[in-house]
Amino acid sequence: MATPNEPAAPMTLSNDEVLRYSRHLIMPEVGVEGQQRIKAARVLCVGTGGLGSPLALYLAAAGVGTLGLVDFDVVDYTNLQRQIIHTTGDVGRSKVQSAAEKIAAINPFVQVLRFEAKLTSANAMEIFREFDIIADGTDNFATRYLVNDACVLSGKPNVYASIFRFEGQASVFGAGSGPCYRCLYPEPPPPGSVPSCVEGGVLGVLPGLLGVIQATEVIKLILGAGDSLIGRLLLVDALAMRFREVKISRDPECPVCGANPTVKELIDYEQFCGVRSQESSGAVVQVPEIQPEELKRKLDGGADVFVLDVREPHEYQICNLGGHLIPLGELPQRVHELDRSREIVAHCKGGVRSAKAVAFLQGAGFEKVSSLAGGILAWADKVDSKMPKY
Repeated sequence: MATPNEPAAPMTLSNDEVLRYSRHLIMPEVGVEGQQRIKAARVLCVGTGGLGSPLALYLAAAGVGTLGLVDFDVVDYTNLQRQIIHTTGDVGRSKVQSAAEKIAAINPFVQVLRFEAKLTSANAMEIFREFDIIADGTDNFATRYLVNDACVLSGKPNVYASIFRFEGQASVFGAGSGPCYRCLYPEPPPPGSVPSCVEGGVLGVLPGLLGVIQATEVIKLILGAGDSLIGRLLLVDALAMRFREVKISRDPECPVCGANPTVKELIDYEQFCGVRSQESSGAVVQVPEIQPEELKRKLDGGADVFVLDVREPHEYQICNLGGHLIPLGELPQRVHELDRSREIVAHCKGGVRSAKAVAFLQGAGFEKVSSLAGGILAWADKVDSKMPKY
């Protein structure tokens, strides 16, 4: 990546490119030299979902010469509310393939390098080696720590953003003398303590807002222009439409970028974030389960089964089994509403919250309790195809 005082790479602009980028070329902060820098730049987008969609689209439109896309997922209907690089016709397709096609349609002068794989400790350094800037659009802590450490170890800036419901944050880590992600978050939160967008939702336009901020920071780094978010964490509250920032400093004791680093190679980040220990210890709790078909037979046969819905009220309004609604967070205070003598089947959206509910009830002395395997989504798949899925 070119630095502010470094000559631009010897890239030339064709007549078509001059016309395409004319609004850049007439800006003194960009000009021909700046656009040549943009064309010479190589940027990796980690993730082609909510954040990666606007990020990749705007970087392509701006003329970044080489864009890398790394993602192992396929397009799902639930993605379309926010992942604007994908369309209805892309459902079921590789996200990387779908995104690459849209980029080519927007700007044929951009070279797209596809990495249809999960980013891991085994491949991250090799993939990062080909790029100047890494833009992190991931949605889980294990990959965020992996991206951060790989960026620090390879000397690449990490343009970061994250989103949840109406809130987002963005910064630039691992650049120059600035802090890295671990300086801000030395340890990951306990597994399950922070809900994901799958569980808590996200406003569809929010990743557009944060992804555009990421794209802006990438372009500024390429140009060596303006004040980047290095050393600053930008906090966005879309519901109040307020922006504020928090100053962050490099931690001299940071195990990755500090004076005496202890992390000198990539580690097992799922283990570091407790993902595997959570699975092996049963924190995604091992409890009695009942299959949707079996529950259907019992209900049709008139069995005395109490269906306990532990989702939130707004989820109940989307679809329900007619069960008794007690959100998981309210269960300890409302456990008296349940009859210990009856068979209780708890359910949620996918089975995680209901498993926790059953574990709590077992600890409270309930014996005839089980969790609906796969939650109401499995019910929609296996019992009632007319039930809406979310």
